[in-house]
Amino acid sequence: MQKIDKGLEVLPNVQVSKFEWSGKIRSNVEKYLFSSDFLLLCVGFLLGRAIILNQLSPFALPFFAAVLMMKREKSGWAALAVIIGSLSQTWMHSVYITASFLMFFIFHAIITRFSYDVLKSVPITVLLASISARLGYTYAVAGAITNYDYMMAAVEAGLGLILTMIFIQGVPLLSPQKRNKALKHEEMVCLMILCASVLTGTIGWSIYDLSIEHIFSRYLVVVFAFAGGAAIGSTVGVVIGLILSLADVSSLYQMSLLAFSGLLGGLLKDGGKLGVSSGLLVGTLLIGLYGENFYAFMPTILETMVSFTLFLFTPHYLFTQVERYIPGTEEYRKEQQQYLRKIRDSTANRVEQFSTLFHTLSNSFQQQGLIQEEKDEMKEIDYFLSDVTEKTCQSCFRKSSCWNDNFEKTYDYMLQIMQETESNGGRISNNLEYSWEKHCKNSKKVVDTIYQQLSYYQANKKLKQQVKESRRLVAEQLLGVSQVMGDFAKEIQKERANLQVQEEEILSSLEKMGIEIGHVEIFGLNKGNIDIEMSIPYCNGSGECEKVIAPMLSDIMDETIVVKKEECASYPNGYCHVSFTSAKAFVVDTGVATAAKGGAFVSGDSYSVVEIGSGKYALAISDGMGNGERAHIESNETLKLLQKILQSGIDEHVAIKSINSVLSLRTTDEIFSTLDLAMIDLQDAQAKFLKIGSSPSFIKRGGKVKKVEAGNLPIGIIEDVEVDVVNEQLKAGDLLIMMSDGIFEGPRDVENYDVWMKRKIREIETKNPQEVADLILEEVVRTSGQIIDDMTVVVARIEHNTPKWAPIPTYYGKAL
Repeated sequence: MQKIDKGLEVLPNVQVSKFEWSGKIRSNVEKYLFSSDFLLLCVGFLLGRAIILNQLSPFALPFFAAVLMMKREKSGWAALAVIIGSLSQTWMHSVYITASFLMFFIFHAIITRFSYDVLKSVPITVLLASISARLGYTYAVAGAITNYDYMMAAVEAGLGLILTMIFIQGVPLLSPQKRNKALKHEEMVCLMILCASVLTGTIGWSIYDLSIEHIFSRYLVVVFAFAGGAAIGSTVGVVIGLILSLADVSSLYQMSLLAFSGLLGGLLKDGGKLGVSSGLLVGTLLIGLYGENFYAFMPTILETMVSFTLFLFTPHYLFTQVERYIPGTEEYRKEQQQYLRKIRDSTANRVEQFSTLFHTLSNSFQQQGLIQEEKDEMKEIDYFLSDVTEKTCQSCFRKSSCWNDNFEKTYDYMLQIMQETESNGGRISNNLEYSWEKHCKNSKKVVDTIYQQLSYYQANKKLKQQVKESRRLVAEQLLGVSQVMGDFAKEIQKERANLQVQEEEILSSLEKMGIEIGHVEIFGLNKGNIDIEMSIPYCNGSGECEKVIAPMLSDIMDETIVVKKEECASYPNGYCHVSFTSAKAFVVDTGVATAAKGGAFVSGDSYSVVEIGSGKYALAISDGMGNGERAHIESNETLKLLQKILQSGIDEHVAIKSINSVLSLRTTDEIFSTLDLAMIDLQDAQAKFLKIGSSPSFIKRGGKVKKVEAGNLPIGIIEDVEVDVVNEQLKAGDLLIMMSDGIFEGPRDVENYDVWMKRKIREIETKNPQEVADLILEEVVRTSGQIIDDMTVVVARIEHNTPKWAPIPTYYGKAL
């Protein structure tokens, strides 16, 4: 009984395992039937059956050669499928196919001995193998070869050569799930030819007098028309119809039916499956009108209805997969956007990681400097006094009394001697000298030794100070780079909004005004940062974009729009591509006047006026200490560094601190530079003044003159420069006057330079920046009587940015 019970208990488990086993078999069979391997075998079988012009078979050998080159591990199964397909025709046809394979291997072995590029030599191998196999087969069957046989062999070989190159591109497309990019136009045509070649293998198959090749050819046409539109649909129809007509001359009218149906179905794509199917039905009816026999026309209608039914029941997932590889389709656009989004996110993450890394490194350098600074200073003093003690007290008989019994008193005395010697140029006070002589028997020797060793101590201290400053410079630079990369990562993550509605509204507004536009594409609609691209017909250099379209866009956007870039068409029937952007709210007009000391050719002053990429305008003057070429080099290098750092996007404070560190480390000579920097925002005219050891600047507004100044020391003169920023709101019509000390302090016999300069600026009536600069320089030189220092004056005039062409009202309301 126990055995029986155990057996009954085991039985259900056995049954379950059998069901699981059968389920796995069914799953594996379904997986294989829908795999690329099974598709490859089916294609090989049908191409082995395919015959055109009643006797030529140019498909089998090129297909096998393409599989051998592109998927060598599957070439054996492909050859077997082709031979089985040829057997389904006649055994003589199978003999010819097998013979052509053998000749291919012979020629392939010979050619590969002399050619390193095997892939390029395959079409030639197929040509030689095909023509030799056809001529040998004809001679073996007929016993003689006629001129007609030579001609047909040449035609078959030529088709084989062309089809080999086509199949080499088409065979990899049989595994679409492994592709991540869209099909090229050449690959699309190759795939169509491959599909049409496969359909020729179904010629002769029918179900209730309905031709299989007609059903599936029409089905393929409507599938591609629904997925790719009219162009793809008509192309598929022409290619499939042409190849099927070669296989069966009586089906020549099929090419017209398929091409017209593909075109009409693609045009009706917006109507969905019913719209595309109606295009196929209308095409079939129109072509059928040429026929006279109604009963002969009925099978064609029924074939179209079967294709129509298969198309309606095709799952939408198949069309989605096809659209992913056809350029211009919605699925292709989504696929490209998804790919670009992944690249964007990956790039942004990498940039953020680098930003975090640089920020961490910056903190590491800064913390290390703060922690070690105080400890290092006390340690250096201890080392210095220890070295002095070794040279003076080591052989003294009172060493034990001084350093063991009175350590603190001796240490304090020597520390005071060191400090006073350093500060007083080698001398110490009388009180300290008297006290030290009472305490030490070798007092003079100790003082002299301290004075001698002090120079080494100061050199070492200065060297370590430079190392500390280098560490601070690296920390500031790393922090600046971290900030720039962080901002860059945020810019990368900004995704372009879907502005299709706004594009259509702009296009409609311009067309209502009678302007023909090719396309409109909007990349940004933020206030002050509008970015629009258009294509317009050839304008022959008439300036239509600047004179008409930009003013109209200004009225539509309620913001001043100007032409950013224009590429005219190179031929009359082409299109010009134009980029439009927001105009800056303000513009800056500048004038500069300079003079070198004593009328020399090289001035120690340098200046720079440049618009940097972030919508800001920078004006800067640098005055190198002294005169001549060396001072000019210092001031010029300061401005070059400033300009490069500002254009990289680093903050102004970090830029000036970095320049200060670079100049303080560059040389041991006392050559420093002043820096007078004004940053003007061209959108709101907000100005930032950063003055490092420079003369004051002046803002003239109407009849009033305002002074702008700050009390910072020159660059490079102290280790850690503190930058004072002065903010001023400028207005249209303001004059900004910046000058070096040679201009500000140039006039002689003037008690108050501020009052004198304000009065002279107020008296100037002209508003031209260059004239103002020339008048100020001329007045200073006339008042001083000579050029006693390098002189530079930079004048900027702030004005509203008024476009050359006024906005043209559209009278159709604002588009946005």
